[in-house]
Amino acid sequence: MNKTSYILPSDLVLDIKTRLKTLSGQLNGIVKMLEESKDPEQINIQFKSVDKGLQKAHYLLLDEVYRKALAIGIVKAVDSCPGNCGNEEKIDYLKKEFPNIALNDLTDKLKEIQTIEKRLKDFNEKKL
Repeated sequence: MNKTSYILPSDLVLDIKTRLKTLSGQLNGIVKMLEESKDPEQINIQFKSVDKGLQKAHYLLLDEVYRKALAIGIVKAVDSCPGNCGNEEKIDYLKKEFPNIALNDLTDKLKEIQTIEKRLKDFNEKKL
């Protein structure tokens, strides 16, 4: 993936920081529960809660960054393809499927669009 500088929206950063601070408190609570030999079932519930919270924070970050990068890549590809670039079907497919792409598929789709962008760049340079 290309190293593109991207500034996260401040509301997203605040949300993730708040979530992580909450998780930090929960982790400290788990340590205390362990020190006090609390009920293992209650400790397990807290572990699950922390895990779920961390996954959610991670999801919010990845969804914002990767989905935006993919959207930008698709727009660039659409703009670069004059209609006979040999990638029309794949670009159209990604454009139509964009709203339905699952988070765990975003990195693969990003690689696809970056490959297409490289091909389009080569295609357009040959035309000049």
